[in-house]
Amino acid sequence: MSLYRDEGVVLRAQKLGEADRIITLLTREHGRVRAVAKGVRRTTSRIGARLEPFGHVDVQFYAGRTLDGINQVETLSSYGSVLVGDYARYTAGQAMLETAERLTPEEREPSTQQYLLLVGGLRALVGGEHDPGLVLDSYLVRSLSVAGWAPSFDACARCGIPGPHRAFNIAAGGALCADDRVPGSAAPAMETFALLAALLTGDWHIADASDARARREASGLVTAYLNWQLERGLRSLPLVERTP
Repeated sequence: MSLYRDEGVVLRAQKLGEADRIITLLTREHGRVRAVAKGVRRTTSRIGARLEPFGHVDVQFYAGRTLDGINQVETLSSYGSVLVGDYARYTAGQAMLETAERLTPEEREPSTQQYLLLVGGLRALVGGEHDPGLVLDSYLVRSLSVAGWAPSFDACARCGIPGPHRAFNIAAGGALCADDRVPGSAAPAMETFALLAALLTGDWHIADASDARARREASGLVTAYLNWQLERGLRSLPLVERTP
């Protein structure tokens, strides 16, 4: 039997047959992996509770014909036990899990940066030091950047001239100068541009000091940009509780 071991975050668990589940994980070394966990839906299972979404686990896999299997699991962190008691943090976390799965379309393709970004985002949610909506938006723009779709919030996305600029166009890739502005571009407030740049770079001093209007506008632009790049919206994103 060919065995390998990796650590990962459980993204999804699907029922299989009467007692099994297909577990989707984003792992450090092997990227997104789907594997069968046999018997985990039985009450006698010793590892079933460790393979729930949000679980940060160390897993031993064995090679299978179609899907690999899981035969050992050790819990590293149980983020779900904290997030499940807070609607805002839980829904933000669900959006992170779905995004991580969508941005790693090829199974077994190493995605270490996406893995580390997801773990860091979940830790930030559990820590509760920042607004859940800000943590989510920061995760979204950073994960898009890692995937190769980095938005520009300062320099013009077309000509590269330094900002600040007044226009933002999703299809063009972000901020646009006056010469490159195209019809249909949004005109976010300067405070919104500053917030978006802070979320991308992890400047929490600026992000935490932002007002509700800038947060709402930034969230709308991040969501629109994400949907444009993915070509299909996230199912979990409409459920996220945002700053009123």
